[in-house]
Amino acid sequence: MNKTNEKVCRICGSSDLTTFNVREMMFGTKVEFLYAECKTCGCFQLCDIPKDMSPYYPNSYYSLLASPDDNYKNPLEKITRKIRDKYAVSSKGLLGKLLYKFYPNETIMSLAQAKIKSTTRILDVGCGKGQLLYSLRELGYENLLGVDPYLEQDIKYSNGLAIQKKPIDQIEGEWDLIMLHHVIEHLESPALTLQVIDKHLSKDGICLIRTPIVPCLVWDQYNSDWIQLDAPRHLTIFSVLGIKCLLENTNLRIDKAFYDSTTLQFWGSEQYKNDISLWAENSYRINAEKSIFSKEVIKDFQRQTTNLNKMSALEGNKGADQIVIYLTHKS
Repeated sequence: MNKTNEKVCRICGSSDLTTFNVREMMFGTKVEFLYAECKTCGCFQLCDIPKDMSPYYPNSYYSLLASPDDNYKNPLEKITRKIRDKYAVSSKGLLGKLLYKFYPNETIMSLAQAKIKSTTRILDVGCGKGQLLYSLRELGYENLLGVDPYLEQDIKYSNGLAIQKKPIDQIEGEWDLIMLHHVIEHLESPALTLQVIDKHLSKDGICLIRTPIVPCLVWDQYNSDWIQLDAPRHLTIFSVLGIKCLLENTNLRIDKAFYDSTTLQFWGSEQYKNDISLWAENSYRINAEKSIFSKEVIKDFQRQTTNLNKMSALEGNKGADQIVIYLTHKS
């Protein structure tokens, strides 16, 4: 790492920064981007944000790729998905619990502590094509809306779900649950976004944020090959202190937080270390049999991930690399 005094931290304003290079490895272009670590708040940030980010979010970008309709065409798959997802949201159902054990879905499980009802007004910010909201719609939740500025156009699904091509500052109304699933790290103005959320969140509402987090064990192990850096799409990797800095000009506070990392933190970073992109033919995500990992290695990654997720997410320890944060109004 190199010391720099040319820039200040966009989160806390400190000039105590060190820089390092990160390659673009999701699509394997291997173009290098300069990042800085703030020694005051602990956040990482992309130093020079491209004026046009759209080239880094092509139609093949994972959240814009598949239509959720495709997951519900097979009647048996539709039923099993609904049973699993009902358990994930409500923690009810023995069969759902069993299905979840073999087919986990961390995204929908993160809603369990929100205790949502069929009438809960839910807004999903940066939702892509609306995979999560589609699943909730199939479970009977009705007051749903998704927004994403990188969509080609608005989407209206046959089950009634609407997804709109718009940024968050154009949303209207009041919402009981506002979700940002791996979105805040992509935002150029996260503080302003949280101020908008503060304005549109109902009195007893919850803002749910899922995002990569530092410090974490995997950063120490892999440094610039850590998959969650995701240059240049991830503009900021936050620390808990960094999130608190963003909340200073809002009426929001951290109510609870917990880790929800997956084995991606290990196998993805190990692949990048070995010069294998996320979408390469021999990537574990694309073809596990052709990957560099044995089943025993993946099991060990799972064991490590489970142990790290059990650690406290608010004690500043070097745990897992992904966090779920619940924000509520201070009063």
